[in-house]
Amino acid sequence: MGRKDASTIKLPVDQYRKQIGKQDYKKTKPILRATKLKAEAKKTAIGIKEVGLVLAAILALLLAFYAFFYLRLSTDVDPDLEQDED
Repeated sequence: MGRKDASTIKLPVDQYRKQIGKQDYKKTKPILRATKLKAEAKKTAIGIKEVGLVLAAILALLLAFYAFFYLRLSTDVDPDLEQDED
């Protein structure tokens, strides 16, 4: 008989788990699905940092390309040109 009386008393942990389960059950499936999709999209979204890094890399390459050709073309002097010797 002691067992029957012990089973009717619920532990606070079990009551808490049951309450949490009820709260989660109250949410409808579309809400849960939307929450999951939002979390997934947040994980896979491209951030501003990544976009900035890509733009900075492209800008650095263009600057290096421009500097290379600027220095290459500006140091070439045409030997056929005559200089005035006054």
